[in-house]
Amino acid sequence: MKPVTVHRFAENPLLTPADVKPSWPGLEVACLLNPGVFEFDNKTWLIIRVAERPQQQQDRISFPILQEGGITIMDILKNDPHLEAKDPRVLRYKGDDYLTTLSHLRLFCSEDGIHFREPEGYPQLHGEGPLEAFGLEDCRVTKIDDVYYLTFTAVSPNGVGVGMRTTRDWKTFSTPSMIIPPHNKDCTLFTEKINGKYYALHRPSSVDLGGNYIWLAQSPDGEHWGKHQCLARTRAARWDSARVGAGAAPIKTAEGWLEIYHGANIHHQYGLGALLLDLHDPSKVLARSEDPIMMPEAPYELTGFFGQVVFTNGHVVKGDELTIYYGAADEVVCAARLSIAEILSSLKS
Repeated sequence: MKPVTVHRFAENPLLTPADVKPSWPGLEVACLLNPGVFEFDNKTWLIIRVAERPQQQQDRISFPILQEGGITIMDILKNDPHLEAKDPRVLRYKGDDYLTTLSHLRLFCSEDGIHFREPEGYPQLHGEGPLEAFGLEDCRVTKIDDVYYLTFTAVSPNGVGVGMRTTRDWKTFSTPSMIIPPHNKDCTLFTEKINGKYYALHRPSSVDLGGNYIWLAQSPDGEHWGKHQCLARTRAARWDSARVGAGAAPIKTAEGWLEIYHGANIHHQYGLGALLLDLHDPSKVLARSEDPIMMPEAPYELTGFFGQVVFTNGHVVKGDELTIYYGAADEVVCAARLSIAEILSSLKS
């Protein structure tokens, strides 16, 4: 099949850690990741995961933890026998797991979809309570009627679960809630009810049995979820052999719900593909990408905090034009344009 054409923005990367001020004294912005995207007040908005940490010293590893009253910094010698630090993102110390950075969510807006600024008067979203003690990550945004639903990864010593907040004006938010407990992430809601029910995609994480697959759930009210079904599994010896997860809200087309998802292989290389779901019964997968529609190729996608990564959970649709905003190499925010018709024609039934 003919490959899907990907038009990366010439201005990429659109935002880098140097463009963002730290939220807390003594911290530095280590990376920007995987923005959720929405349109509001005649502008394009990104809600970006901002990951922070103290400035690192040669012989030590320092990282922040959110506690009541503020942030506490843990500081450990690299040669400490109790320290396991093989992954730049996660470490283990004295039997407990920690993240090397602490993430929160921050809003940026743009009149042209290219040049983004951080507007005044809009709050940052930080972790609240024990279920968000290690921060908030990878927010998806779905607008249903006049309510924006934010689904994000809530991280704590208890594990990784799906948190939710809602808003109508982006200045006041509902009380945080965990709608799917650990271990789960990559949750996004459909843009409208189907047969009177809310629907969402999510990704349970299995260590020993099964795998990291995309699941479907439904809800009577958008908060209480059940009737879970496994929708798409990893595929051996393929670009999505190690894990798969949903991106942004599925796009309604005449042919079905088009979902752009991420997949990773055994080498931890992340690319993008697509699923086509039945309009009236989204548990039916009509077609899927044989080959990825986008893989890391540009220098800013190949090298960074964690290289070989393109990862999206936000887009804007204008007719046939799909603009995806994505995290590259777990460090910078970029954008690319694709044709929805091209993506649909590339799928295999």
